[in-house]
Amino acid sequence: MAAAAEAGPEAAAGSEEAGPEAALRALAQQLGRAARAERLSEAAAPLSCLETVRRLSGLLRGARPREMAEESMFQSVLEILMKASSEVELACKDSIELVTPDTCLLLIAECFRCLRNACVQCAKNQHVIRNLGLIDVSVRLIQLLHGLEVEQESVLAALRCSLQFLGNLAAGNGDSQNSIWKCAFPDLFLNCLNHHDEKIIAYCCMVLFTCLNSEKVRELQDHENLNVALAVLNVYRKQLEPEWSFLIVTDHLLKCPELVKAMYTKLSNQERITLLELIMSRISEKNPITNDEMTVVWKDAEFLASCFQEKCRDVLKLTSAANMEDEEAIVTIRLLDVLCEMSSNDKQLKHLQTCPGLLETAVDTLRVAHPAGKQSTNIFTATHSVTADREISHPAVGFKSHLIRLIGNLCYKSKENQDKCRQGTVKPGKALVRKERLKRGDN
Repeated sequence: MAAAAEAGPEAAAGSEEAGPEAALRALAQQLGRAARAERLSEAAAPLSCLETVRRLSGLLRGARPREMAEESMFQSVLEILMKASSEVELACKDSIELVTPDTCLLLIAECFRCLRNACVQCAKNQHVIRNLGLIDVSVRLIQLLHGLEVEQESVLAALRCSLQFLGNLAAGNGDSQNSIWKCAFPDLFLNCLNHHDEKIIAYCCMVLFTCLNSEKVRELQDHENLNVALAVLNVYRKQLEPEWSFLIVTDHLLKCPELVKAMYTKLSNQERITLLELIMSRISEKNPITNDEMTVVWKDAEFLASCFQEKCRDVLKLTSAANMEDEEAIVTIRLLDVLCEMSSNDKQLKHLQTCPGLLETAVDTLRVAHPAGKQSTNIFTATHSVTADREISHPAVGFKSHLIRLIGNLCYKSKENQDKCRQGTVKPGKALVRKERLKRGDN
């Protein structure tokens, strides 16, 4: 019995051949001894731990070994990570090198791989790992790794694996999601979203998306937390991680009108264009909108209509060739695009038709833009001398037709708005309404 208890790597390898259950027991015992040796700072401990954890990581890829894993094994992993955390913290504080940098960092990465694999579709392990306090230890270690003033692959690997672990731990587990949020928000998310490594950014977005819900989204409105939402939008704009960041914005952030307003006021013009494009993508979806979602869309429509009314004259800057790329003007054009799309939906249209001053603003802007195209050859001229490529690609091309579309939509089946047009607010009122009716197929 004593010999079996003291069995080394060769015995563990033999157990693997005998079957996963025996291999798991042998490796768990071996890991416990290695963790104790690591705690006592024995010279060979890190290498012994690394080899054992690697074998465990491989074994835990299987569903059966994951289900058989016991709490004592995760306790050993916790002890190893706590010891490694102390070493990294000492290195950060005293600006010294790790005693065994490569081995220590490789061991950290392997421990996170082991935990990552153990959590795959296994609620039992997720529960045990969370209750042992591994979330708090992991988040602290991730933050410490950010503090290391080194740029080496072993640090990046440790960070990537740690985030993958948190993602798997959170998957389908509300309690783990809440615990991760409590420990990691906002600092860890901010650090990782602003990291230079695209894989770290991607895994961070995955964790953030998995943890978010309507209650947590509201926390992003707070002044000190808003930077997390802005960082996600910046990740999408730079195409560093378009898939997860797109889902975070469209499935969560855009469903909170107060957050949309808070973000919009803080964004640069380029970032506003990106946000408006994402809003356009969301409202263009053909999926049915629930009543709750419609309330959100109405609030967004009110806000965007007010932004358009405030900035609509900025587009006239484009009459000058020197201002052809004016970003404020392009933001206004994108606002008009979104309002046109919103007003093409009957449920959204009724709300926009009652927005104070929106119809009058659209008509006044059209009145000014039309003669501006006649005074000189510019982007508002019906036939102008710019190249064909420029005409097709510039966002301002079609601005007047989009204004006409918006006016026609606002007048569609709205006697009050039609009367405003008939009373001289705009001369071609009837024609515009008729044109929009034909587009809709309404006789």
